[in-house]
Amino acid sequence: MNKNFKSICLIFISVWTLSGCSNGNNHQSTGNDALAVSTAHIPDANGFKASIAGKNVELFVLKNKNGVEAAITNYGGRVVSLLVPDKHMALQDVVLGYDSLKAYQKKGEPFFGALIGRYGNRIGQGKFTLEGKTYQLELNDGVNTLHGGFDGFFGKVWDAKKVNDQTLELSYFSKDGEAGYPGNLTVKVTYELTDENALKISYNATTDKHTVLNLTNHAYFNLNGAGDSTITDHLLSIDADTYTPVDSTLIPTGKLEQVAGTPFDFNKPTLIGARINDQNEQLKFGKGYDHNFVLRKGNGLQKVATVVSSKTGIVMDILTEEPGLQFYSGNFLIGADHDGKGQVSYPHRSAFCLETQHFPDSPNQSTFPTTELKPGQAYKTVTVYKFSVQK
Repeated sequence: MNKNFKSICLIFISVWTLSGCSNGNNHQSTGNDALAVSTAHIPDANGFKASIAGKNVELFVLKNKNGVEAAITNYGGRVVSLLVPDKHMALQDVVLGYDSLKAYQKKGEPFFGALIGRYGNRIGQGKFTLEGKTYQLELNDGVNTLHGGFDGFFGKVWDAKKVNDQTLELSYFSKDGEAGYPGNLTVKVTYELTDENALKISYNATTDKHTVLNLTNHAYFNLNGAGDSTITDHLLSIDADTYTPVDSTLIPTGKLEQVAGTPFDFNKPTLIGARINDQNEQLKFGKGYDHNFVLRKGNGLQKVATVVSSKTGIVMDILTEEPGLQFYSGNFLIGADHDGKGQVSYPHRSAFCLETQHFPDSPNQSTFPTTELKPGQAYKTVTVYKFSVQK
């Protein structure tokens, strides 16, 4: 055999062997077992390594059999990245976030991807009364308390245990009086990335004193890909006949209003931007959508909302056990800093949040579903963000 020809053959065999053994992210197929091609990336874990108040901060990566990945830091239990396949089987990162821990600690950071507690959403004037005692919380949203106050769960280092490649358990002990809330609270939140391309979030908590609790996750989504300039081109549907209108400080009035005939009717798939600038008092109060929808559902885990990007073909279904869904259209994002992942900016309405929850200000609204938790009771609720591709 010619020496040069023999060398070429050996090179060809070596390349073929390496490609056959390569990471599944490079495999493309139209079959059900197709692995998505990795075009997006997870931030460098070294950017999250730190010690805060004697507790280690890290970045944990979950991955399922389809090549879908979720990156979560135990600082605030934040979802940093979520890579899901688009219509071309390329992975898109669909949540906004930062490349390092330092950015998450900056003043005014908008709760990107964070676990929210003790109380997700707002409590009017930061006050509530239990068993005849009035509790005063931190006022971090004008005259109100938002997402637990300045000392909320979003800024805590959670104890982390990676159970397996697809499951992360986060635990936190909130002492009696923390941020003004009563009771020693033991919390566990489990993130599971399923083989059905769903991020399942399971919340559990117990208390030793009568308290209030409303846990949620504050992921900012853009199904066009994080860093895309808008979410107004997304189609949204929400299974809700009513919502809770708010006053000028975004505290519910206590009434339930019908969505029919208003910009709040998403019972049929509707572009987020279709009516967002309508001359509507509620939209003016929120500078867009920032409202709780009263879900039309029974007990148990049920699908309550769907979002679709025509650009990428990505579909996100939301399933929850909660009675409410806060739809926020990213109205307070301003894009002033170029410190998003990949040094991009996140401008006005470049992300949306769909936070599963009990209602805002429930401790002060007797007609709303209760958020009270008593000793001996177990707080348990599950929410799922499930991804697929439009057919």
